[in-house]
Amino acid sequence: MSSMTVSTPTRQPMFAGIDTHKATHHVAVVDADGAVLADQEFPADADRSVLAWLSRWPIARVGVEQTGTYGAGVTRVLTGAGFAVIDVNTPDRTVRATAGKSDPIDAVMAAHAVRTRRARVIPKNRDGVIEAIRLLQTARHSAVKARAAALTQLQDLAVIVPSDVRRRVGTTGRSTAAAALAMRADRTRLHTPTQAAKLALRSVATRIRVLDAEIRDLDAALTEQVTATAPRLLALPQVGIHAAAQLLVTFGQAPDRISSDAKFARLIGVAPIPASSGKTNRMRLHTGGDRQANKVVHLIAIGRLRSHQPAIDYLTRRQREGLSKKDAIRAMKRLITRELYGALKADLTALDEL
Repeated sequence: MSSMTVSTPTRQPMFAGIDTHKATHHVAVVDADGAVLADQEFPADADRSVLAWLSRWPIARVGVEQTGTYGAGVTRVLTGAGFAVIDVNTPDRTVRATAGKSDPIDAVMAAHAVRTRRARVIPKNRDGVIEAIRLLQTARHSAVKARAAALTQLQDLAVIVPSDVRRRVGTTGRSTAAAALAMRADRTRLHTPTQAAKLALRSVATRIRVLDAEIRDLDAALTEQVTATAPRLLALPQVGIHAAAQLLVTFGQAPDRISSDAKFARLIGVAPIPASSGKTNRMRLHTGGDRQANKVVHLIAIGRLRSHQPAIDYLTRRQREGLSKKDAIRAMKRLITRELYGALKADLTALDEL
């Protein structure tokens, strides 16, 4: 009598997509063939409900739109529960052109993006020190912007106030702010331009002083966190606290998220692309990528050309080889990116091992 082995059929892997918004998230599930199995809308603060709903299926991957903004919360919850979450950062234009746009359509499109592996980007880790640095940096950026606006407004006011007040203020924003802080308006005569000008100038100058203190406080916090997180990065020439903070935020807290310095160069817009025509044979840097990180690399390059002898020697050598100064600096940016990538990988790997 022959025995027969009965095999248990394996469950087909399924894929989910989440279209995220400020107030609601729309979630869809498709099977391996792309058929839509279910979709449902959830409040944006119901991340645990989304997790419970998706746990009903054997989900292989979840595609989430805007993992750094509206989708940050649900990404954090799903990743913590063991789901493989993929960042879906570009829509499928063919779907948009043929099927249109709606929350269910976008959720299904995100699910198809991870099913077909059109989307492969691993979202940044939002639970560690890099996220803390990002929050501190965001607050500092807004404070610096507000202070610049207040200094401009103060100088504009100093031009139009009555001459008896104008003679008391300086010619620069800082001297005007110091003089304005010493002014005292007679509040019983605020109907006169002179007293109103004193109060207005002192008000804006006080705002600048508060913002100065806020920026100093945030600078101290950033210095503490960045110094502990990225010692190798900070050891590189012309890489300061704020440059390192931006590079850490751009890279994200995952040493394996960006697998090569070429991909990192592409991410920050310093990867060379052909720009040849006819007898002209040259390369240029593409204008995409993270522009804040791109600005950091540019400032590092310019800073090194002022005081770092190896960078000065490199520029001289490349110009002797026939490159223009602009093209030589572009080539140097690519080399700097390689240095930055190695230091970032080493720092984040050490952080991951703690």
